[in-house]
Amino acid sequence: MNLVKTVVGYPYIGDNRQWKRVVESFWKDAISEEEFRQQMHDLRIAYLKRQQALGVDLLTVGDFTLYDRILDLSVMFGLVPARYHTQGNQPSLDTYYAMARGAKDVVACEMTKWFNTNYHYIVPEYEEDALSFQHNYLLEYFEEAKNELGVITKPTLIGPYTFLTLTKGYSKQQRAAYILALIPLYARVINELTAAGATWIQLEEPALTKTLADDEVKLVEEIYQQLAAETTGAQLLIETYFEALTAYDRLIKLPVAGIGLDFVHGKKENMEAIRKFGFPTEKLIAIGCVNGRDIWSANLAQVTSDVKTVLALSGVENAWIQSSCSLQHVPVTTASEQKIAVVLKEALSFADEKIQEIIQIADHLVTTDEGAKQTVSHSTNAIEALAADASRQNQKVKQLIEAVTEQQFSRETSYENRQIAQQEALQLPDFPTTTIGSFPQSADVKKMRAQWRKKEITDEQYADFVKKETARWIHIQEEIGLDVFVHGEFERTDMVEYFGEKLTGFAFTDKAWVVSYGSRCVKPPIIYGDVEWTEAMTVKEIVNAQSLTNKYVKGMLTGPVTILNWSFVRDDIPRELVANQIALALRQEIAALEEAGIVVIQVDEPALREGLPLRQENKDDYLNWAVRAFKLATSSVLPTTQIHTHMCYCEFNDFIGPIRALDADVISLETSRSHGELIDSLQENHYELGIGLGVYDIHSPRIPKIEEITAILTDSLQVIDRKQFWVNPDCGLKTRQQYETVEALKNMVAATQKLRQQVKTVN
Repeated sequence: MNLVKTVVGYPYIGDNRQWKRVVESFWKDAISEEEFRQQMHDLRIAYLKRQQALGVDLLTVGDFTLYDRILDLSVMFGLVPARYHTQGNQPSLDTYYAMARGAKDVVACEMTKWFNTNYHYIVPEYEEDALSFQHNYLLEYFEEAKNELGVITKPTLIGPYTFLTLTKGYSKQQRAAYILALIPLYARVINELTAAGATWIQLEEPALTKTLADDEVKLVEEIYQQLAAETTGAQLLIETYFEALTAYDRLIKLPVAGIGLDFVHGKKENMEAIRKFGFPTEKLIAIGCVNGRDIWSANLAQVTSDVKTVLALSGVENAWIQSSCSLQHVPVTTASEQKIAVVLKEALSFADEKIQEIIQIADHLVTTDEGAKQTVSHSTNAIEALAADASRQNQKVKQLIEAVTEQQFSRETSYENRQIAQQEALQLPDFPTTTIGSFPQSADVKKMRAQWRKKEITDEQYADFVKKETARWIHIQEEIGLDVFVHGEFERTDMVEYFGEKLTGFAFTDKAWVVSYGSRCVKPPIIYGDVEWTEAMTVKEIVNAQSLTNKYVKGMLTGPVTILNWSFVRDDIPRELVANQIALALRQEIAALEEAGIVVIQVDEPALREGLPLRQENKDDYLNWAVRAFKLATSSVLPTTQIHTHMCYCEFNDFIGPIRALDADVISLETSRSHGELIDSLQENHYELGIGLGVYDIHSPRIPKIEEITAILTDSLQVIDRKQFWVNPDCGLKTRQQYETVEALKNMVAATQKLRQQVKTVN
């Protein structure tokens, strides 16, 4: 038996966010393009050496990116929309980043969630006859590893079927032409890599774990048959992850040399499929047995037993022992964490530690060495110690959960009656303008927070600074002319971390960063124990802001499902139960805000959709408990208290049912990059509750023109009743500069005033 130790992919961010600093230095013109490319090269080589030192047998290239791996493929295949004016020339680095972030005179490409993760990718845009082969960056990465390290690596790229399903812009009639144009490009990449000496090429196909109709399975078969015919000498491995391989009995026969299966998230179904249909013994099986999406130590005894079962059932001679998916979804190493309690740290495993687990599993399978047995025993002891910890034995939380009644999951008054009561109580104008919540986290804000964290300034000094910054932005909002204000969230580092710090059951890290999109990195909290509300978390800051203005200031909370999905969550109890613990804590916070006189309260759920299972048959169960958790948090308020929520990249057309089921008085949607799709959706699906449209893209530094926003508002008015219609940016503004923020909001308000005048004139 030949067991190779490898990973699907490794984090490109670096253990101290080195990658982020290089990228942002280039954006700021602090380094030249030549310096940028050299520093990126140095990072790639350093990461490969790090994995070598950890004991990885087969290193991977192509898991690195300058912004986003899907964008890398789009540019390599010439999918550069005409608005970027490349005119057939090879796209420049400036064009690449314009597609990602927008530029002064051009909007960015659409960005959306990568399957059911918190990572966002840049959506490929197909324009007829647009495909052409550009620079093969994978060949460059392969050759630099070969020449500088003397190793033959495994190049990886997103597979053709997944790339096809993620692309937008082609009609049903154009799909065949797009596929026919795409396959030769993949073939050229593969053939060039093979000619350079690549022995294995990994094609990542997570779309093959979704529910596929028979005609889609047939299309996958046809794509790979044609790809096999156009490539010679290449050993292709199809890598699947996030769920079990669908249509296993057919897709396992694809003309490739190996198949990668997820035996973490797709363990049950993949095991059953192998038992029923076997596995082609001439193929290599890549066993994804170490969880690439969470931060908990593997139960090595159980995982080793599972791998033995897979090897016995498959009967193969060659296998890879690997992560279940790319390790980019977890932080780099626990070695950087010095403040976490020992009982918790012993039970944690980040990317480097997961590689060590892969090696330990492989070693345990091929040796009877006593040290290997002790390693397995140590992992079991760490898991059991955390399970017995007092943090997981909170009787008060248990009693609160047991006391929940069905009535607590719904508002007492219907939306129609609430709308009348709120219009009378709040007296807002048509098309109320507001923002999503956060304002720019300036250098001064970050500096003061850092000083406070280091205890270089007192709690009182920090609180005084936050008050002054809040007052300054209340004044700015008055000058801009917004209708409903926010306090700006200057006391908050992150919309999840802030609440986790004030609830029990959460732990926080120093350097456990992961990429959310582009260079935007987050440090997800760790929910390791029972979650309990102990005191008001936001009331003081919101009440202070409200005292500074006669306009309404929104209470700002992060919803239970978003706190869940944007954290690393304990795996010893169902996620539904954790969501309900968080919901009960937020319910108490909402009651405290309402008691303090706050009558507009926003409970954001931007991550509701990303927890959605990939398999159609599993979606209803998740949506049922996720929606109920939101309603458990928000249903106790008076009819005159207006509940808002916010969602990111929710694919409204497919998600209108759950959005409606939330029963929020107003939902704001992040749709500026795909506004036309939302309008089409609203034409087909009537939505009767309040809705705020994201009328400009906050992820881009460009300032939208009044005419652009006016056009969006005018189009939207065709499908949204003016009594329901709110106007807002598409997301929070913490990552923008003050000048960009103020000018964009001024244009948004000016466009809204034009719309009010138009409607008034018509009536």
